[in-house]
Amino acid sequence: MNKQIMYKSTRGNERLVTASEAILKGLSEDGGLFVPESIPTLDKSMQELSQMDYKKVAYEVMKLLLTDFTEEELKTCIERAYDDKFDTEVIAPLVEAEGAYYLELFHGSTIAFKDMALSILPHLMITSAKKNHIENEIVILTATSGDTGKAALAGFADVEGTRIIVFYPKNGVSPIQEKQMVTQKGDNTLVVGIYGNFDDAQTGVKQIFSDKELEKELLSRGFQFSSANSINIGRLVPQICYYVYAYATLLKEGKIADGEKINVVVPTGNFGNILAAFYAKNMGLPIAKLICASNDNKVLYDFFETGVYDRNREFILTTSPSMDILISSNLERLIYRIAGNDAGVNADMMKALSAEGKYEISAEMKNALADFYGNYATEEETAAEIKRIYESCGYVLDTHTAVASAVYGKYAKQTKDDTKTVIASTASPFKFTRSVMNAIDGKYDAMEDFALVDELSKIGNVKVPRAIEEIRTAPVVHDVQCEVCEMKEVVKNFL
Repeated sequence: MNKQIMYKSTRGNERLVTASEAILKGLSEDGGLFVPESIPTLDKSMQELSQMDYKKVAYEVMKLLLTDFTEEELKTCIERAYDDKFDTEVIAPLVEAEGAYYLELFHGSTIAFKDMALSILPHLMITSAKKNHIENEIVILTATSGDTGKAALAGFADVEGTRIIVFYPKNGVSPIQEKQMVTQKGDNTLVVGIYGNFDDAQTGVKQIFSDKELEKELLSRGFQFSSANSINIGRLVPQICYYVYAYATLLKEGKIADGEKINVVVPTGNFGNILAAFYAKNMGLPIAKLICASNDNKVLYDFFETGVYDRNREFILTTSPSMDILISSNLERLIYRIAGNDAGVNADMMKALSAEGKYEISAEMKNALADFYGNYATEEETAAEIKRIYESCGYVLDTHTAVASAVYGKYAKQTKDDTKTVIASTASPFKFTRSVMNAIDGKYDAMEDFALVDELSKIGNVKVPRAIEEIRTAPVVHDVQCEVCEMKEVVKNFL
């Protein structure tokens, strides 16, 4: 029997909750994020894991952290999540290109890595509601910088007992990302474009969550809020699985020896995806360096360099919009950890972040970040990397993966470290066709969006994903737009 793992808030609320309660709540009452009391160790050897398929590996990882789910409940959630929504049976293939291993996390229904967690979250949530005898309808409220929104909509559409409202920055996502969201079917879905950037949307959602009056009003009508953002522990836990699976795959294919360490590179905005790799390392996965790759919004790079987190800077719209973020919500879980799990220290820093827009960690905390390396790639470097990899081996990267790939190049050059490296490939190039095709050759800019899709399929020798074929002719279902200050009213009207 696995040790029961309980969850607590990063900001000092002492009440311990079960995994299912943490998933339902999303955010702690004190505004903190839920973290496991302790991080368990993998109880199967890498050799054993290397003989398992994705679903089995996922079960072995998740059972250690979601300890109040029965074996049957967890296996049912996993079966329902990783089915034919994915266009490959392996779920997360590893592709070797130019001396690194690209972990393709974009084979799900919305062709981005968010599918890996958001395919399972609705099932974890509905199971959690039953376990906790919740009669209310669960209202998923989420802000998106482009990918979370569609992946959450696809996961929750027409799931009984749930509704979902997604806010996105009206001019801050790619045309394909927007089309994917506004064509979403499902009577329980609402998509709203806000006049502002992602941080505005995220802050607005957090304010709605902490509005006690609104909470009371909704409860009286049989609704309760939960979150599908990466702050939900039900998003983070499934992300740990694919790093374990990647290692197991390399071992199975004879690319590494058992116990040999690997580096992991992650294009990072909200910090959840690299935090999952950090948790995997803490569970015993042999990871050496965690390489955090930023775009021109390099708030994380500056943080790793100086120990100061400062969001007071210009917000830059880039070709890798899912990383256009200045408030990396999940970093709070790491801050809490390097502060020696001291919720008081963490809470003070988060207070400073919301009041002054910045905080500074101590020298001791900075030393605890030795496993991390941060760097960034400019727009020019990102485009150059797409072109370089395509011309050398015909493999096409999306803009976010190209940021990671370019940063890995800088890391390798600086350190001469030749440790085998896995790069998280977080989106399909089909999601950002114009930026990707322009990087390969400027002549493509004259083509319209869907003609570019077909051209990319031709030059990259890859089939057009189902997710793109579906939206070619899909009608727009959602056309609501609002100011940031109107978000709460929009929510009330929908409910």
